[in-house]
Amino acid sequence: MVDIILWIIIVALFILSFVGLIYPIIPSVIVIWVGFLLYQFAINGEELGVVFWIIMAVFTVVLFVADIVANSYFVKRFGGSKWGERGAAVAVIVGSFIIPPFGIIVVPFIAVLLIEMLQKRSIGEAFKASLGSLLGFLSGTFAKVIIQFVMIVLFIFNVIV
Repeated sequence: MVDIILWIIIVALFILSFVGLIYPIIPSVIVIWVGFLLYQFAINGEELGVVFWIIMAVFTVVLFVADIVANSYFVKRFGGSKWGERGAAVAVIVGSFIIPPFGIIVVPFIAVLLIEMLQKRSIGEAFKASLGSLLGFLSGTFAKVIIQFVMIVLFIFNVIV
């Protein structure tokens, strides 16, 4: 009975990790790791080997890097400034509390637009940077969905095989 409850918690944690993509206040990768560790220490400490943990550590680093690189790349590519890039990152978190889940798209877009205009950029340049912020967020989120999915599939594969 205890194992069933633990498995329900693990599945809920994995689902919660995807919710964290919409509500960035939920640390998705940490939630996934809690599921892994719960299995390791409460269900079976022998099934997940060193190779599994190394692969998960690499994927965790890739998750963080993918998000930062995607946002930075698109904001820069679309002519945004460092301040616009930083403002977008903060605005994603603030936006998750304002009109969720749409706030994580709308608030950064508006924030970058205003930040770029405050830096004496034209409305066209500011709008273009805002689009870069939006594309950066969307591409980073898409990458995170794929990476998290792969992490969970590898976990299930290791548990079953």
